[in-house]
Amino acid sequence: MNFPRPTPLEPSQGGEAAWLVRLVEATTPAEVATVVAAFAQDLAGCRHAIVAWAGSGLPRAYSSSGRLPDYGRISRARALLASNGRAPVREGQELLLRLLPQERAFLMLELERAQPTESLLDRLEPFLELAGPYLQRALKLADLEDSHKQLVRSEVLQRALFAISDLAGSDLDMPEMLKRLHGIVSTLMYAENFFIVRSDPQHGTMRFLYYADAEDTDAPDTSHDVSLESMRNSLTWHLLTGGKALMGSLDQISRQVTGTFAPSGPEAVDWLGVPMLREGQVHGALVVQSYQAGIGFSEEDRTLLEFVGSHVLTALERKQSKDELEERVRLRTQELAEANRGLQQEVLERQRAERLQAALFHLAQLATADIDENEFYERTHAVVGELINAENFFIALLSDDRKKLVFPYYVDAGVRKAQERPLGRGLSEYVLRKGQPLLAFHEDTLELARRDEVDLVRVGRPAVCWLGVPLRVDEEAIGLVAVQSYTASIDYDQADQELLTFAALQIANSIHRRRAAVSLQRAYAELEQRVAERTSELRQEISERERVQSQLKHEVMHDALTGLPNRGFLRDRLERVLAILQREPGRRCALLYLDVDRFKVINDSLGHLAGDAFLKEIARRLHDCVREPDVVARLSGDEFAILLEDIDIPSTAVAVAQRVLDALGVPMQIAGRELAPSASMGIAIGDSTYVTADEVLRDADIALYRAKDQGRKRYELFDETLAKNVIDVLTMEGELRQALQRDEFEPYLQPFCRLEDGAVVGYEALLRWNHPKLGVLGPADFLKVAHDSGHIESIDWRLFERGCERFLKLEDKDTFLTFNVSALHLRHRDFDARLVRLLERTGLPPWRLIVEVTEGSLLDNPEQVRTMLERLRAIGVGAALDDFGTGYSSLSYLHSLPLRMLKIDRAFVHALGEEEHTTATTVVAAILALARALDIQVIAEGIETPAQREALLGMGCELGQGYLLGHPAPIGKWLGRKGHAD
Repeated sequence: MNFPRPTPLEPSQGGEAAWLVRLVEATTPAEVATVVAAFAQDLAGCRHAIVAWAGSGLPRAYSSSGRLPDYGRISRARALLASNGRAPVREGQELLLRLLPQERAFLMLELERAQPTESLLDRLEPFLELAGPYLQRALKLADLEDSHKQLVRSEVLQRALFAISDLAGSDLDMPEMLKRLHGIVSTLMYAENFFIVRSDPQHGTMRFLYYADAEDTDAPDTSHDVSLESMRNSLTWHLLTGGKALMGSLDQISRQVTGTFAPSGPEAVDWLGVPMLREGQVHGALVVQSYQAGIGFSEEDRTLLEFVGSHVLTALERKQSKDELEERVRLRTQELAEANRGLQQEVLERQRAERLQAALFHLAQLATADIDENEFYERTHAVVGELINAENFFIALLSDDRKKLVFPYYVDAGVRKAQERPLGRGLSEYVLRKGQPLLAFHEDTLELARRDEVDLVRVGRPAVCWLGVPLRVDEEAIGLVAVQSYTASIDYDQADQELLTFAALQIANSIHRRRAAVSLQRAYAELEQRVAERTSELRQEISERERVQSQLKHEVMHDALTGLPNRGFLRDRLERVLAILQREPGRRCALLYLDVDRFKVINDSLGHLAGDAFLKEIARRLHDCVREPDVVARLSGDEFAILLEDIDIPSTAVAVAQRVLDALGVPMQIAGRELAPSASMGIAIGDSTYVTADEVLRDADIALYRAKDQGRKRYELFDETLAKNVIDVLTMEGELRQALQRDEFEPYLQPFCRLEDGAVVGYEALLRWNHPKLGVLGPADFLKVAHDSGHIESIDWRLFERGCERFLKLEDKDTFLTFNVSALHLRHRDFDARLVRLLERTGLPPWRLIVEVTEGSLLDNPEQVRTMLERLRAIGVGAALDDFGTGYSSLSYLHSLPLRMLKIDRAFVHALGEEEHTTATTVVAAILALARALDIQVIAEGIETPAQREALLGMGCELGQGYLLGHPAPIGKWLGRKGHAD
């Protein structure tokens, strides 16, 4: 449970009346709590005060010292008050007083040692009796504001649902309806990029019904369905197959899905998709996405879109059902009109089909009939004759070498013939060459001859009509079947060609089966002989394979260089040890994870051969440090691990770790050099709480990195503190992303003042984070995590824009604004152009803005930075050199950079006014003289005492900044104050 920390009140200077005035002015629970805690701490004998209360949201608290309250103490205090009636409770040095009934609000005081309670209660209770109603009123007001927000959201959602329902019953066509649905969703959340997809779970298809995207130039086709499998591993596929909402950046979504993740199209900054469900089954999805940093989606948006999705699905189904009903009526009318025409044709087709089916059945029976080849072909001729006129009929087959055409059955003009011939250019060869049926009349044959497709000599006696169909087996032509007519009264048409094509398929299968049966008998005999020979060979092969497998198993599970077990071997052994610990909870094991320090330097300096020799010696020393059955393994590169399978206490593992460090620390001779190796080590103690080897390896790795951070050549024992630190960084990274989405970063302004009269001449914008649970956080609390996670530039630009917007609200239009620009920004060549666009967007005149850069930021590319600052000066934006005196203090920066201002570092200012720090006085005087010579304005930072201010005035410094002149504060503090900070 986290609590906000409001800005502390200064001690009262006007007595209890002034406190009552502050109490009357307080409007929020936090403000009332601030007044009560400050009043209590102002009393004699009270060292620290905390006010805790509970509203409609999370419980909150305020600490008078500004530090985070002890949440455990607050929970115990609430329990003590609940069990002790209405009277105050004194426990040790703590005094607890109830502000509101049912412990909704109470005051917790930390008293001076031996401080009596009675006198303190006499002064507190009258004030608390007045404060209680004010706090209750503030809590009620806060509850009402929350209720109002909920009501407004409900009304917007209700209007959207009514609009969706109206669209379902409208006469709009589907595209217009979907466009209006897009408009309705846009009233609920950011939906510039939006699409609707429908899916058919039964058929495994999907369709993009509607697609609007400002960035994607390759929009999907919305006119037809596509296979869901064709979208496999895309965001849409995971959404439709997973059946649950996906939200966040691509990196976050990749952790929400299982299996392979392959996004396509422009990369979105934030992506939100929800499935549309009907009885637990996915029937589509709604998706919104953002390509702009700072515009994203929250859990509330997800819940809202899921709720709207069910209504959108209902509307789409109603609209689709209506359109489908109209289409079915039209089609049914058309079908009935054609039904009568088709009935008679169907009767004819059925009779023809029955005749064909009977013929095909007879041909299929012939394939397995116990008859010789001659009778098989005769019966085939008879069956074909039942379908078409087959007085002249032949079957031709390609020889095995495909160079001859063999005619196993040939009847022409009632005469049976048997012949074969080489392949030539006859009609039969033409059919085989083209692989298609041929229906040719005499004129067609002549045309083929004219095109040199056939040779009339090969054709022989010309037929009036010739019909041939290829015999195919597995898409390969093995021959053909043909019929021909020599009289004009008998010819063939397309229907005859179709009948002969059907018959040819069955004839080809029958021929192929009969051939296969003969080949199979021949193969059986050959197979028996080969089996006997192969059995003998296999016995020899099995023996050799067993030997090779044994060798391969050893090679797979061991490191080739050192001969030590590898990561796979270690994981397998560790899994077995953990299984034993599960059965015997009293036992323990230990994993020592080692990383050889500076191995890369050795490898790069002496070469890979020396590096290999170095690793072999390390492996030998590690192996000498353990006993059976403990395992030493090389995991990768310079990483090793030692598994101690059975230890009594953790100190045993620590003793082994120290022994290992001592053994590794002995110098060794490698490539003519004496090397003194060392290692960093992380130790994880395994017990029955661990389930998998990966968990033990993970914790040992965390401890290893802690050892590296602490200076290397040491070991660290894993504990829960290390795990918590890792988890806290991940948590803060997530909170930073949410803070950007929720706009929780706020600029605090700290004034620059003239030292002579205290007049405000400008402000510096400083970053603060209004954390929803921890209160106001300074940059030191989160800046490193923001930098490491890549959020720092987005946060800075948010500060720049909000700072300009808030600064323009001040009445004094002659002041200037500064903010700090890091080296990260200066590496971007378009930084100045982007800054100009920001000024145009916010309306801040360029002459009122000064960017602060440090000497360190100039080192990357001084020429680029100088050119960029020149361009900014040309439009009026000034530049200030921050923290001057602590970096390189190069004079070249001062005379070559277009600087408008120089800021003396606080380290020199703090030393002013002290007799023993005459050096600081000399340095500041020199900086002032140098700046005057170069016509650069000077500001002294960190002025905290009047003595420092007087010393700077005496040296001629005009401007200053520091807590003496004004603390950083929100814009609200400076509104209405003109001229002076105080």
